[in-house]
Amino acid sequence: MSRVRLLRDGAVGRVILARPERKNALDRAMAEDLFAALAQFESDPACRVIHLGADGDDFCVGADMEALSHGLEATSEVHRTDAEAMGRVMLAIRSLMKPVVCTVRGRAIADGAGLATACDILLAHEDAEFGYPDVRVGFVPAMVMSMLRRAVGEKHAADLVLTGRIISAEEAERIGLVSRVVPAATFDDDVNATLEQLSLSPATSLALTKWLFYKLDSLSFEDGIAAGVVTNVEARATEDFKAGVRRFSPKRDATE
Repeated sequence: MSRVRLLRDGAVGRVILARPERKNALDRAMAEDLFAALAQFESDPACRVIHLGADGDDFCVGADMEALSHGLEATSEVHRTDAEAMGRVMLAIRSLMKPVVCTVRGRAIADGAGLATACDILLAHEDAEFGYPDVRVGFVPAMVMSMLRRAVGEKHAADLVLTGRIISAEEAERIGLVSRVVPAATFDDDVNATLEQLSLSPATSLALTKWLFYKLDSLSFEDGIAAGVVTNVEARATEDFKAGVRRFSPKRDATE
């Protein structure tokens, strides 16, 4: 049985974690389902934006401890396969040519927080909580640290991963871990408004913007400007750009 639900709501593809009885804990099967769901919406031409959400009171409390306990004596190769399954999901989110918006209610802990951090935009319910308590159980927040350092900077990231403390949505916004904190009273409406706003932008401009945004991680300032020039030229060649300019340009005098 699939551990995620897929829905398409107009131009929005929704990927919903669907193990509320396990607080949406992640195991290899769930990671594989997530990867397949993302790939399906990436190839769907009618989908402009992907929404990652969850059933139940919590977004995701991290790795499935029961599954981990059953595999304590497994070989290193088995452990590597498990880790790579989750790594593929995080890489896929960043490499998709469509924006991925994550919404978090309740707790996003350990791998759950990492999954949320991997998304392009993270909208947190005002009562949401985030944390990386892996060190408290002898584990390491290994894959998520690459994204966490980029999101919040070295000192905030070290504080979170070394202490394992849980933080509020308000603090998460203050340090740059989440994009916005959304009031409980308007959470669903605000989320849907953001998704609709994204879905109304041309697919080509969304794709080029996301590609360049993350490409800049590996470029010097000078190379980033050069990549921007190339992307600017590519954008100007698209039909979406030409139609947009015509739409917003002042009407020419009919006598000209």
